[in-house]
Amino acid sequence: MNNSTASPQIIGVIPARWASSRFPGKPLFRLCGKPLLEHVCARARQCEQLDQIVVATDDERIEKAAQSFGMEVVMTSAEHPTGTDRIAEAAARFPSATHFINIQGDEPLIEPALVDQLASQLGADASIDLITAASPLQDTAQLQDPNIVKVVLNACNDALYFSRSPIPFARVADSVQPLRHIGLYGYRSDFLRDFVQWPPAPLEIAESLEQLRALHHGARIRVVLTDHEAIGLDTPEQVSLLENLLTRLHETQNTTQP
Repeated sequence: MNNSTASPQIIGVIPARWASSRFPGKPLFRLCGKPLLEHVCARARQCEQLDQIVVATDDERIEKAAQSFGMEVVMTSAEHPTGTDRIAEAAARFPSATHFINIQGDEPLIEPALVDQLASQLGADASIDLITAASPLQDTAQLQDPNIVKVVLNACNDALYFSRSPIPFARVADSVQPLRHIGLYGYRSDFLRDFVQWPPAPLEIAESLEQLRALHHGARIRVVLTDHEAIGLDTPEQVSLLENLLTRLHETQNTTQP
């Protein structure tokens, strides 16, 4: 994390809510002996482009836990329809900030270098309203999975469309590399304020993808390409996989440290 004493300009916000239909209490579920949220915060602290990191939650249990491992917490409404609305409420507490990075609270393996890349590009190009990331899809099953969001880009790596359907349709086999959207977002502060004032767009409602609201209103969404495959904790069935990956990550870090 950037420890400059200047007023914060780029703030990382980690949204965390207790009420998950598939996994209630997920932020405090323990992986390798620590709450999921603590793993996410530890990765976020490794980011060099963030001036400040806060947890945004509507639950006092999450607030208390986050404070116990040294995080600043912003309490938000429990009535927000989307994660971006929660981010926007938290962002309003920091009027001096120019950009915000939404770091998903259920991805303990988020790559700090990827967060830094998004923050750097967003800060350097004022024409970008929103920035996110994508990685190559690995197999046909992922392409067909509606829980994996796909994205297609133009020549500038700006998003043309996001969908739960398999896009693009490859009439000519192997003519294009399908891309998996990674739910990491960066916003200009003025765009974030505008976004939450717009009503949900028809395509957003149809696909249940809030980034389609931005495209509906003509926003420019830059997509950073990466080989990093973000893996989040969505269901209890994924616990074993994530614990194995976290163990391998910690072993690698321990062997590379002097």
